[in-house]
Amino acid sequence: MSEKIRFLVYCAEIYKREKHLTGRQMYSLFSKYNVWDYVYECYDALHTTGALYTIENIDEFIANSSYL
Repeated sequence: MSEKIRFLVYCAEIYKREKHLTGRQMYSLFSKYNVWDYVYECYDALHTTGALYTIENIDEFIANSSYL
């Protein structure tokens, strides 16, 4: 498994835990707003940050995607 994929799984798990979501809810949210691709493409920038920043960054991405 590549480092990017491992990081993607890590992000999904920390987001799910922090937001008290089920796996299905998290998957649906990430799929609806294309968070999977965003996190994968932003790996270089995001993997050096902490969990809290990553969660906030995903929240911001989702909020901005809602306006498209």
